Amino acid sequence: MTTTTRIHVNQHIIKRNTKTGQQEPVLAVKTSRANTYAYEVEIDGPSAVVYRPDKPLPCGARVWIETQAPVKITK
Repeated sequence: MTTTTRIHVNQHIIKRNTKTGQQEPVLAVKTSRANTYAYEVEIDGPSAVVYRPDKPLPCGARVWIETQAPVKITK
């Protein structure tokens, strides 16, 4: 069984970074095992951009990238 990875941009962290001058990573990389934040994500295979305004992810994201390919994360 392959693990699905979902990647989205956390707009709340972008707003906080703008307000405070910090540079926290804003890309949320989510699997069933972990939730990791990153500055850069490289997808090594097929992926799809998903927009579901009526059925967001539990975190509230309505647009995300979904893949079962390996993902390289730059923290």
